Amino acid sequence: MLMGDVCLSPEGVFFPEAAGVRVERLEVCADGALILVSSACSSRSCPDCGISSRRVHSRYDRQMDDRPVAGRPVRVRLTVRRFFCDTPTCRRRTFVEQVDGVTEPYQRASSGLRSWLRAVAAELGGRPGARLCRKLSVPAGRMRLLRQMHAPPVPDRAPRVLGVDEFAFRHGRRYGTILVDAETHRPVDVLPDRTSETLAAWLRDHAGAEVVCRDRASAYTRAIREAAPNATEAADRWHLLRNLSLAVEQVCHQHRACLRKYAEQQQRNQPQQPTLDLLPPALIVDCVRRRHEEINHMVDTGYPVSEIARRLGLDRKTVRRYRDTGLDVLLASARDRRNVPLDRFKPYLQAQFAVGNTNATELYEQIRERGFQGGYSTLSRYVRTIARRHSRPRPSARPESPHHQRVDHAPSREAVASSSR
Repeated sequence: MLMGDVCLSPEGVFFPEAAGVRVERLEVCADGALILVSSACSSRSCPDCGISSRRVHSRYDRQMDDRPVAGRPVRVRLTVRRFFCDTPTCRRRTFVEQVDGVTEPYQRASSGLRSWLRAVAAELGGRPGARLCRKLSVPAGRMRLLRQMHAPPVPDRAPRVLGVDEFAFRHGRRYGTILVDAETHRPVDVLPDRTSETLAAWLRDHAGAEVVCRDRASAYTRAIREAAPNATEAADRWHLLRNLSLAVEQVCHQHRACLRKYAEQQQRNQPQQPTLDLLPPALIVDCVRRRHEEINHMVDTGYPVSEIARRLGLDRKTVRRYRDTGLDVLLASARDRRNVPLDRFKPYLQAQFAVGNTNATELYEQIRERGFQGGYSTLSRYVRTIARRHSRPRPSARPESPHHQRVDHAPSREAVASSSR
């Protein structure tokens, strides 16, 4: 086969990584292609003693899957030989040859197809990878893909800075421990549980850890003090920030009455704005408060997160945030979204609105003279919000139709029956 100035043999087309193979025949059928292959080497080395042997014991055909060609699945039928091992000291009497680049022991796929499967499994995982393999005409299901993923070898010595943390195989049911090289950020090993005995046994078998960066679990502390007493224990960055936030929150809760008293005292010392109490909260604050009440009521009723998200038209992450976060924290974050450049002019606008000056154009000119650098639309939105909150619903001029009358005004069936009698 010629391609430009390069002559390609069938062996180079189908098995570019293999050495010492010969393509005997190629059969194409409706459901794919079958390649008949045999070994071109006259001798093979014993896998135990490494001595080459030429004496053949027997032959048999070995079938395996290979990479597809032109969208068609390919099967390989390889004729392999079983050799005698004539070394007296070798425990093997016979052995089966392995063709480099084509076969691997106990595998039903060629080496080239296995490299494809490992790449797909590493990038996509089980089910998504299986869907891609079906489109590529590669015979592989999700379990076959997952079996291609093998754990890397564990080093004999622990890294100098060892990171220890727990993770969930199944949340709330089964947990494990992951060990990471904190300097290279590469995983070292995975332990089947999070007990101190398991971690202590691992540290005894893998010495060399000078610093152990761990979380707040007491089981890890016992294991480190028992198996690596000379190692320095340190908390990782995430847990330090987590501990700090929990401590600040706890102190604020303990001194909540003092903080409220101090805030009320400061409010009394400031000049009172008579119209401040009449003004309603911002729309986003009302929306956050109403949404928090609805979501928590549905959670207490027993609705799952997915059903609440479907009924309210929200994302599940939003529902979880409203479920797991206090109302004061949500309101604080909502107030932070307000238009900050207008905040320092709001007391003046509220006072003008209270005395009857509701013209947005005049108010805009007045605050522009006082240093406001925002746009007119920002002011008009704020004025419309105040006007909408203070507006009174007008009584309807049209009388209520009989169709919309209250149900309790209609006579009951018993009343109708008695009147007919």
